[in-house]
Formats: sequence, C-alpha cells, structure tokens
Amino acid sequence: MPKKPKTPNHASSHASHADPRPDVALPGSHVALRLWLRLLACHNLLEAGLRTRMREVFDTSLARFDLMSQLYRYPDGLRMREVSKLLMVTGGNVTGLADRLVAEGLVERRDDPTDRRAYHLCLTRQGRAQFAKMAAQHEQWVVSLLEPLGEPQMHELHELLGRLKNQLAPTMPPG
Repeated sequence: MPKKPKTPNHASSHASHADPRPDVALPGSHVALRLWLRLLACHNLLEAGLRTRMREVFDTSLARFDLMSQLYRYPDGLRMREVSKLLMVTGGNVTGLADRLVAEGLVERRDDPTDRRAYHLCLTRQGRAQFAKMAAQHEQWVVSLLEPLGEPQMHELHELLGRLKNQLAPTMPPG
C-alpha cells in the first residue's frame, strides 16, 4: 500500500479545530474563519519573536516596551487612565509596570496641574534614551521578520488590512 504524502500542519495552537491543510478547500469550510485563524497565528508568531528578542537583548518585556512607547509619544506625560485606554489593559496592569519603571528611574510621576488627585506618568531623560535604543532595534526586528514577503506583497497586505480595519472600525462599540 503506497504511503500518503505528509502535509505540514499550519494550524496555530489556538485553533486546534482549524484545517491542518489551510490551502486545501474543504466542503463547508469557511474562508473568513480560516483567514481570522491565519491572522491570529501570524500575530502570535510575530509577537513571540519580538517578546523573546526584547527579553534577551534588553532584559525587558513587551508590555514595558509598549508602556514606554506611549509615554515617548507624549512628552508631557499621560494620566494612568489614558495609558490604560491606549494600551487596552486595566489600571492595575499599568500601575504595576509603572511602579517598576519608576523604581528603575525610567519613568517619573508628575502632579497633574488641573487635578490634585491625579498625576501624569512621564519618561525620564534616561527612560527616553533607553526607549530610543529599544525602538530602533525593535524596528529592525520587525523589518527582518516581514522582509521575506517582499516589498510589493508588504504593500498589498498593508492595503488589504487597512481596508479591513476601516470596515471593522465603525462596527466596534465606543470604548
């Protein structure tokens, strides 16, 4: 009896019910669901690569990098609530990250001139310098991870995902 050729399994661990051969159309398959699973798998793989590199090279987490990124964009600082909203995490998550960054001298808390009960988080000079180094390296990593697609395909994918984003945005509840 001849052996069946092996087919690589492209399904993500989050999608164990996905077709193990995503390029083969199955009766009753749902292209939209398969596309969503492929997007999720790509996101997870990219993020895992960046997370590992950030930890190995800078001994930091992607969450800390994301918080510093938001503060870098706002030199006058942000209130905790604003940071939470931008990062789409709870205030408790931001507080824990901010406390550690303050202890390391990368972030400072400044009184809010309009509300004495609140304060702003701001990068310190040291924090801005550290983030600039991390951001430059992060960009190189992203480029190296996506570069194999080739520039025309990257532009095409960017355009398609932009159209999808524009279609989805109006359907989302206000946050």
